[in-house]
Amino acid sequence: MGVCAAVSSCVPFLSVFQAVFTLCLGPFTFFNVQKTKYLQILTSLMRWMAFISMIVIALIRIGEGKGEGKPPLADATGIRNLFGVCVYSFMCQHSLPSLITPVSRKKHLTGLVLLDYVLVLSFYSLLCFTAIFCFSSGSLMDMYTLNFSGCSPFVPAVIGYFLGLFPVFTISTNFPIIAVTLRNNWKTLFHREGGTYPWFVDRIVFPLITLVPPIIVAFCTNHLEILVSVTGAYAGNGIQYVIPAFLVFCSRKDSALVYGPDSSNKHRSPFKQVGWVWFVLLWALSCFIYVTANIILTDVNL
Repeated sequence: MGVCAAVSSCVPFLSVFQAVFTLCLGPFTFFNVQKTKYLQILTSLMRWMAFISMIVIALIRIGEGKGEGKPPLADATGIRNLFGVCVYSFMCQHSLPSLITPVSRKKHLTGLVLLDYVLVLSFYSLLCFTAIFCFSSGSLMDMYTLNFSGCSPFVPAVIGYFLGLFPVFTISTNFPIIAVTLRNNWKTLFHREGGTYPWFVDRIVFPLITLVPPIIVAFCTNHLEILVSVTGAYAGNGIQYVIPAFLVFCSRKDSALVYGPDSSNKHRSPFKQVGWVWFVLLWALSCFIYVTANIILTDVNL
């Protein structure tokens, strides 16, 4: 209880912690981050440790008959928030380039990608199902790792503090890499052939437009569920559904013009029909509508 009280007393100082985070990690946006191999390996290991720890602890608690979750067979009200979460689950696609690029012989590529998806789906399923049977819906926190924090009596102290700080570790290691990548994307987006940026624009403006918006959002809200829904339904929806669908559609048209409509590719996707492109766009529209409705209904307390 003492730890819980300490955690609760820290809530008013959230802005202070955010300011410290900004001052410590924000400057990385103004520089280049190179040789991140070991940093990414460390982050991946920590993720595996955190996922496995949460799954095992939840399974032990359920096995001992102490699970508090009694989920209904169906709950239609959860559909509104489902689509925003689905967009985030789609982020497993980010690992595909790192899996495919090093492969010199593409013969078994489909099996490799399928294995990757099965592994991701297994972890998602284990996390979700152990969560809903281990914790009651009223006590389940938006950030799942907080359910295993140091103030949970059924979690060993060391593991509890590790899981409580896990989001801090992952964000601290990923933020500089993502920020520098986004800054470079801004430069590429506005780049003109043969042109160069003034020093002030290159070293000050681009890092600031990368750093300032997320910091403002972090200081303005701490409602994680709404934040996930908004970023997932709008920014994530466009980045992970709409843009790839149009890229596939346009690249196939361009390929047909260059190589001819009858050209064959043995590595062609099994989802080569144009109907799949329209299905993805329809799914993106559904995500947009449902999450927008969820935000509106939540705000008016319906």
